[in-house]
Amino acid sequence: MSHNVRGPILLARYLALAWLGLVIYGSLHPFSGWRDSGISPIAFLEGGWPRYWTAFDLVANVTVYLPLGFFFTLALSSLPWRFTGLVLAVILVGATSFSLETIQTWLPSRVPSNLDLACNTLGGLLGALWAQHVGPRVFNRISHLQHQLIAPVPHAELGLTLLGLWLLVPLSPETLLFGAGDLRQALGLMGAVPFAAESFVLIEASITAFNTIAVGLILRWLIVRTRWAYFLVPLFLLLGLAVRTLATVILIGPQDALSWMTPGAELGLALGLLILALALPLPATARLVLAGMALMAGTVLVNLAPPNPYSQAALTAWRQGHFLNFNGLTRLVATLWPFLTLPFLLLTTRRT
Repeated sequence: MSHNVRGPILLARYLALAWLGLVIYGSLHPFSGWRDSGISPIAFLEGGWPRYWTAFDLVANVTVYLPLGFFFTLALSSLPWRFTGLVLAVILVGATSFSLETIQTWLPSRVPSNLDLACNTLGGLLGALWAQHVGPRVFNRISHLQHQLIAPVPHAELGLTLLGLWLLVPLSPETLLFGAGDLRQALGLMGAVPFAAESFVLIEASITAFNTIAVGLILRWLIVRTRWAYFLVPLFLLLGLAVRTLATVILIGPQDALSWMTPGAELGLALGLLILALALPLPATARLVLAGMALMAGTVLVNLAPPNPYSQAALTAWRQGHFLNFNGLTRLVATLWPFLTLPFLLLTTRRT
């Protein structure tokens, strides 16, 4: 395998595993109420057309599995024979969908369906065909961008995947801006600090600032030149704010699109960007240490912060809509992201 395609294939494998994990979690959430109904787990294969269905459901089932087929095909493209990756990708997507539909037999909140299986497999097939068609161009473009923009650092593809997953963090409505790593719900714990308006502004600002610094320096670590970092880092953080704004529009309404921009969030963004501007030119080791410290400090504060009344209201609105499973997915990513990223930072230090 040539050096020009090794990086893109490795990135595709990371993305395939990440998307597969998201699909599995989204399909089986909330992972509760398991019971044996006495029905064969493959009985859904003989079922007729579902009684309740919408065009949105069909399109969603195709759309969610399309990237999986795309990433699988690119990840397997180094295998011999031109169509091996495509065929194996479609088989893997179909097997994934079949397994998840079968498991849903034991979940009372889920209804396994042969129509879902067909739509999921169709999505995987379309993604695989798309990857087969554009694969060489995708590899050439990624190779070019890696050569021009990405520093030759260890595990760069893993870092890019983690940054892609980070864009799901602002979608979680119960978290403060850019806040991640809250383990209290999973562990059944309460906030250690009582709510007070004055102190809450400082806590929110600190969480936003620490995470802004951490994410910005992680991206800076992957960028080959400092002058490009001064453009790409703010642009990526702006993308995170755009994701937060879009989520607010969907959850609350267009009139509240910028309601997340609280005094604490504004102060935290200002402080975080100021410190980033000073930290971007620092030596690599200093930047990595600062990124790790900021990430850990932000995670600790998220677990100490009192409940945010606005976030709870937004979460209620989310749960009343059709996005319950997506809410669970974004919460999982927001919870795990710092604990996946810290090992990445440690891995990079081994060869710096």
